[in-house]
Amino acid sequence: MLEVNDLPPDRIDEVVDVLSDAFVNYPVMRFVIGQAGNRYAQRLRTLMHFFTAARFVRDDLVMGVTTDEDKVVAVANINRPGERGSSSSLDELREQVWRELGDAARSRYEAYGEATRQFVIEQPHYHLAMLGVRSSYAGQGLARRLLDVLHERSCRDRESRGVTLNTEDARNLPFYQHFGYRVIGQARVSDELQTWAFYRADAQVT
Repeated sequence: MLEVNDLPPDRIDEVVDVLSDAFVNYPVMRFVIGQAGNRYAQRLRTLMHFFTAARFVRDDLVMGVTTDEDKVVAVANINRPGERGSSSSLDELREQVWRELGDAARSRYEAYGEATRQFVIEQPHYHLAMLGVRSSYAGQGLARRLLDVLHERSCRDRESRGVTLNTEDARNLPFYQHFGYRVIGQARVSDELQTWAFYRADAQVT
């Protein structure tokens, strides 16, 4: 039976495996990494590891769907409500990543970040940073399982008023709208890349 659980830091390699598979052709990753030839896969893993490690370092959430054999097959990286400052360990990891990927990749990533920051929700909320399903498990409703758990969590959290996310694939728009998200902004990052910001407000559970 497939289960949804919070994953601990010692499962980071499994999380990175899933995200690297799910996001191999995702527009943001192609944009940030650039033309990397046969080094693309390793550079993608570097990014996925950084994005996931940052959640663990900052005590945010990494949720996963696991099989009966305890194999991680779907993942959601999530920011908790509220501002979280950086730390020396996270700063060091960030600099290590950009030393490996290079200044051009860092500039492209910062351009993407600048584009997404203009869509600010003032109310406290969860932010779904990444949602990925291993390709061999696609079409089995695992993304929905993760979203349902996240939405319930947000509803029960008195410090949260909803969930935000961004997508850079126009094919995802109707998917998120189906789950009650509404588009709150759209921006073009480059000639090849644009992003849509979503917000799903939720009723509080008493």
